Amino acid sequence: MIQQFSQTTSSHDEPLALFPPIGSPFNAVIEQNHRWHPPVSVRLTIRLADLESLVWSCDFCGEPITWGPGGDALVLNSRGNDGPGSHTVISHRHCLAERIRPENSGERTRALKIGNVLKS
Repeated sequence: MIQQFSQTTSSHDEPLALFPPIGSPFNAVIEQNHRWHPPVSVRLTIRLADLESLVWSCDFCGEPITWGPGGDALVLNSRGNDGPGSHTVISHRHCLAERIRPENSGERTRALKIGNVLKS
């Protein structure tokens, strides 16, 4: 909401046009998912730019990464074995593969292929 209204608007109707009418169906994209500690929080966005682009920054290199079809994003969840909580890292496939030891070629190969739909 803050991001939506951080711009100066010229009329009362202008910010209202940014949102769908009350009671109408609309699409949303999960923009962030925080599970570090309970309760889990999910941030949704209904911004048209977010619905169309699905772009985020890679947590390794900082470059833009596309989440949608044809994109190169991996969502990594890490958990400890000693209690609740997890952490999410967003990465390009190649950024993750580059950080896996070269002698572990099987894991490097899987990092580059995970999530890709194989055609028969």
